[in-house]
Amino acid sequence: MVHLLDWGDPKPAGAGVGSPFLLPIVLSVKVMASEEELKVEIERLRAENESLKKPTRGQMSLKVSEKGGLSVYGLGRFPVTLYREQWEKLLNMADEIRKFIGENDRALKKKE
Repeated sequence: MVHLLDWGDPKPAGAGVGSPFLLPIVLSVKVMASEEELKVEIERLRAENESLKKPTRGQMSLKVSEKGGLSVYGLGRFPVTLYREQWEKLLNMADEIRKFIGENDRALKKKE
């Protein structure tokens, strides 16, 4: 990409003589890529697109939802989304949850 610098009109509308209101204007000009470069870029983007479509089994990720909640992906089919205060309450109960799981191990199903 080529950038050209133009200092614009030395006297913008409404500016007096010797006005300090000269603003630079940056014009961008895209240089055309060769046909071969475009084909290579298209193939790279197709491969990236396919890899993004594939589910990452067993891999968990975090994301801020549109409404500002924290979503955990990778636990099941749908994300688990809670607001910050809810996550903090849940995390504060981590020891209790572990104890409960231990006490109810036989009754709780395990998803393999």
